[in-house]
Amino acid sequence: MAGSKKTFDTRLADLETLVRRMEEGNLPLEETLKLYEQGVRLHRALAQELDGAEKRMLELTDGELREMEDAP
Repeated sequence: MAGSKKTFDTRLADLETLVRRMEEGNLPLEETLKLYEQGVRLHRALAQELDGAEKRMLELTDGELREMEDAP
């Protein structure tokens, strides 16, 4: 995706794919390490985005996270 930012969901799917590939256990060590490094970077980016979303929600709710009510 040259020049465009991947969505949170796309990056999460990428991380899940990396994990599945490593869990299969049939990769050479170097490739496993490369995938692990990519996974760590993805995990950190996703965690940072989630933290930012939580901060925005706290700002919108005056510092108190609440359960969302079901729509009528």
